Amino acid sequence: MASTVTTGNVFRPKPSKAETKADITDHAARAIITDEAERREAKTAKLRQARLEREAMQPAATAPSGAKRLNSRKG
Repeated sequence: MASTVTTGNVFRPKPSKAETKADITDHAARAIITDEAERREAKTAKLRQARLEREAMQPAATAPSGAKRLNSRKG
């Protein structure tokens, strides 16, 4: 234990009030953004599942084989 004990290496410096408020705001903003992203992803997954189930129940639609050509030329 050859090192000397000083207030600099024993105690951590206190953050200023501005840094503390900025940290609180940053933490709150990140929590809100994360929550919104999670809800959006859950909603997207739910809607995707519903769409896939609906598509599975519908009969396969085929393209009309005898489609008429429209004549765009006028005399």
